[in-house]
Amino acid sequence: MKRWIRITSCENIPLREGRAVKVDDREIAIFNLGDRFLAIDNHCPHQGGPLADGIVSGSTVVCPLHAWKIDLAGGGVQRPTDMTACVETFRTRVEGGVIMVEVPLARVNRALTGTDHQQLAGICHG
Repeated sequence: MKRWIRITSCENIPLREGRAVKVDDREIAIFNLGDRFLAIDNHCPHQGGPLADGIVSGSTVVCPLHAWKIDLAGGGVQRPTDMTACVETFRTRVEGGVIMVEVPLARVNRALTGTDHQQLAGICHG
């Protein structure tokens, strides 16, 4: 079972950039592609690099540690091309200017679901 949680105001994630947010026991990277927001696990499958700190190119992000290229929509590794690894993706939506992410219900227990989105903006870092 899954649940939608409020993350932060759209204006807190600049165009073509990512930000990491802590939801329970994991970090989720949320990216602003201009026409939509996409969310994936923040750890590169190679050596755990922080994907939110990577360079966004189209609908992909390049890991800042070893330049692995990850598809933001599907989570698959595009470079190196011989890799079948992937990262978990999360559905997103925007309600009233606030980014929402769908996470497994088990992970929501300690998520910041009731906190005002202005306070959540402080969680984002770049």
